Amino acid sequence: MEDVSINGEQATDGQGCETFLEIDGEIAELDIQNGTPEGRKEFVAPAIGMEFESYDDAYNYYDCYAREMGFHIRVKNSWFKRNSKEKYGAVLCCSSQGFKRIKDVNRLRKETRTGCPAILRVRLVDSKRWRVVEVTLEHNHLLGSKIDKSIKKMSTGSKMKLQSSSGAELRKVKLYQALVIDAGGNGNSDINVREGRGSSDHPDQLNLKKGDTLAVYNYLCRMQLTNPNFFYLVDLNDEGCIRNFFWADARSRAASCYFSDVIFLDNTFLSNKYEIPLVAFVGTNHHGQPVLLGCGLLSGETTDCYTWLFKAWLTSTSGHHPHTIISDRCKILQSAIAEVFPRSLYRSGLSHIMRKVPEKLGGLRNYDAIRKALSKAVYETLKPFDFEAAWRLMVQRFGIADHEWLQSLYEDRSQWAPVYLKETTFAGMATARTGETLNAFFDKYVHKQTPLKEFLDKYELALQKKHKEEALADIDSRNINPELKTRCSFELQLSKVYTREIFKRFQLEVEEMYSCFSTTQLHIDGPIVIFLVKERVLGEANRREIRDYEVLYNRAAAEVRCICSCFSFYGYLCRHALCVLNFNGVEEIPSKYILPRWKKDYKRLHIPEQGSSNADATERAQWFSQLYRNALQVVEEGVISLEHYKVALQAFEESLRRVHNVEHRN
Repeated sequence: MEDVSINGEQATDGQGCETFLEIDGEIAELDIQNGTPEGRKEFVAPAIGMEFESYDDAYNYYDCYAREMGFHIRVKNSWFKRNSKEKYGAVLCCSSQGFKRIKDVNRLRKETRTGCPAILRVRLVDSKRWRVVEVTLEHNHLLGSKIDKSIKKMSTGSKMKLQSSSGAELRKVKLYQALVIDAGGNGNSDINVREGRGSSDHPDQLNLKKGDTLAVYNYLCRMQLTNPNFFYLVDLNDEGCIRNFFWADARSRAASCYFSDVIFLDNTFLSNKYEIPLVAFVGTNHHGQPVLLGCGLLSGETTDCYTWLFKAWLTSTSGHHPHTIISDRCKILQSAIAEVFPRSLYRSGLSHIMRKVPEKLGGLRNYDAIRKALSKAVYETLKPFDFEAAWRLMVQRFGIADHEWLQSLYEDRSQWAPVYLKETTFAGMATARTGETLNAFFDKYVHKQTPLKEFLDKYELALQKKHKEEALADIDSRNINPELKTRCSFELQLSKVYTREIFKRFQLEVEEMYSCFSTTQLHIDGPIVIFLVKERVLGEANRREIRDYEVLYNRAAAEVRCICSCFSFYGYLCRHALCVLNFNGVEEIPSKYILPRWKKDYKRLHIPEQGSSNADATERAQWFSQLYRNALQVVEEGVISLEHYKVALQAFEESLRRVHNVEHRN
């Protein structure tokens, strides 16, 4: 290992340095004596993923950047191959990095080292280029003004770099996969991507602000190096500008394999004109927690943009189609979903609709009475006939039959009203009860003016928090036995199966069986029996009401279906169905009504469908995905504490040893 301290005093030969930065054939001149290049306002900052033709190019680039910023650099470390002595890695640092050695402390020379953390680490990669693999831009000391004075003290190594045959040295640095900031603060990359100037002037491209493209690029570089299964796609318009952008990190892709049966497409930020035009794919995990399945930035709410986004997500999930897609009421969105996901059911989010009631109806006379009548029709009716009758009564009583928004709602009722959605699987995302909402995944992390650069930082914080919550819930579900509140056999049965949160929800249904005071037969048709279950409920003004629920029971097929459709909406049986099972002497809930997605060990036991038995490329990809998901679970729980970390690390080492033993046996 070589430790060369050049002390930063070797970059010029009294005449300044001119560097030509070539980006895939386009040359940009950077003149250090004149400050910044003509037509440019900012020197491109180092970023992970930048590549250079040679080590000298990388060094010269960082040297010129340092002078522009007002500091010197030196070589902290270099690494060479043992046999060929070929250099394959180096760390360049600020000259203020580190501290004086003890024996040098008393020397008269003024102390200039402050332990500055600023570094640039480069490494020779397979392409024979030098890639930036680590960057720290922050300094812990004041920077000087731009350095343009001549430096006469030069080391031998620096003289080799600066053989100048004329007054000023010309250095042509070819830079790959990097961004250069132009006069408007926008960037170009190796794919000729430029930022937009505003959605009003350029509806066909993202409205990115100064520095946004660089922030996205740095994020992508960081993810590709630290997130092995990271996936992204960029959609460019005819001029090479970013139109749409999609990405999914490793955890989101893994979660898509488990929890993409029902997804909530959250376009709130886009439709409400937030600073970031974000669309998020959100599912719900086995604890009922929201889980991110992917994100996109769109240039507009058009069919083409949504279609591109859905196809990008479909690519990231290897072509998996959800059973149900929930989103805001939007004809454009519905059209794109029908094109890309023809087998999926599109449903409008009921909570989104009810949230708009004050805005749409607040100006009407008798608004409070109208709101109550609407809520009663939506949440309390059990059959389409009853819903339609309640709706007609409402619009006639208050004279609002011609209200445009209400008319459009009624026309689309089959997509949002619970009475029409009893055959739709919602996996707990139905919001079919008063007060239930579908919360945005980034609700507490993004406000209307949050810039893209800030969001990318908050994005990672949000994911870390959510993943930690899921890991802790996994541990609690495995290790803590829930408290039983009744003597019902159903409660005991599912306390051993469901995760803690889902069991709490089911446990409430078991407790409320005691509010159902009558179970009687209404109709018998061979093995099929229709039961009537009466329940006492709290109505308006906390008055006790009695409601009737019809439950179909087929003993031969072990089938039970309640008119309230709790199983379709929430994924577990309701109190009315449990009463009928109990009435018929059934002591265990049939397996068909215990969804695997709510089980404690779901992620461990769930295996996606495999392809053919031949070990072809497709099957190997499936093996990789399954192994990656399983390893990711160990990683997520392994970082909870030091003890968890040690156990996880030991397990990985043991697994690797056993895999190596397979090779030896073969």
